[in-house]
Amino acid sequence: MLDRREFINTTLTAGAAGALHGTQLFASTIADPSITKGATKSRIVCANHDDLLSKQGISVQNLTQLLDSSISKLYNMPADDVWSHLFSKDDIVGLKVNCLAGRGLSTNIELVEAISTKLKKNGIPANHIIIWDRHDRDLERAGYKLYQGRRKVQCYGSNKTGFSRKLYEHGAVASLISVILEQQCSAIINLPILKDHGIVGISAAMKNNFGVINNPNKYHDNVGDPYVADVNMLPIIRNKTRLIICDAITPQYEGGPPFMPQWTWNMNSLVLGTDPVALDTFAWNVIEKKRREKGFPPLKEVGREPVYIQTAADRDHKLGTNNMNNIELIQL
Repeated sequence: MLDRREFINTTLTAGAAGALHGTQLFASTIADPSITKGATKSRIVCANHDDLLSKQGISVQNLTQLLDSSISKLYNMPADDVWSHLFSKDDIVGLKVNCLAGRGLSTNIELVEAISTKLKKNGIPANHIIIWDRHDRDLERAGYKLYQGRRKVQCYGSNKTGFSRKLYEHGAVASLISVILEQQCSAIINLPILKDHGIVGISAAMKNNFGVINNPNKYHDNVGDPYVADVNMLPIIRNKTRLIICDAITPQYEGGPPFMPQWTWNMNSLVLGTDPVALDTFAWNVIEKKRREKGFPPLKEVGREPVYIQTAADRDHKLGTNNMNNIELIQL
């Protein structure tokens, strides 16, 4: 069993090897687990539990089991070992949720609580965990209870802390970064929702980072291309993101980003990975498949093909791979 330093050193070396194969890893400190094993494919785990939802809501027990099995499969090691390798007791971990749509289409509280429990179990103090999004009101509309203090898990928006004085730039993007990310958190877990987006096609791993910057409204032209890719190229985002857990419990295939219950379905799934391009490629395929099933045209036909995913994989960005032949998809 590797200790944490050996684990990080191994994944840093693997990350360099991955870049030579045309797939640069999202987090510079934690590489794609499949590449760590010497493979050249980006691993995505889509884990499903048919008994996740009931009339009473989400089964916390089944959700916790789903989280354990999926993260264990992603890294090929026991779940508790993964958490202790990914995060040290000195980390301040930001849980970047997506709460723009309010109840029904926001990162589920039960998932965030399950992750918080895992972090605390592995030695991270409760007040070193920050649940956050752009604004307090979005968090409250999604059912989160705001808290800033020393006794328990933190929960607040960037409106409380403001944005950086420094301007962060890459390509077509120039933005201020949330102080929560810039100054308070040493590590981030990206917790997007899987959903349709009425302007840029889909919203998943990469689009969720629009909630990190001060001016996302500027970057929706041309179906978000190349803006989504350029935002995710900002080193502060790439270097602090250790894991992506996409909430695909009740995704939405049309009408997003607002919550439109008539176009949601119970997928009862979590999608995990470290390559945001690979994860978004899989998410796009899921949305397109559901649109076909429901008689909706493909996103390309309605002018919303998420071409920024391809841009994120190109030679200038190398944020990951969008080639399904280079994605190892594991479905549980």
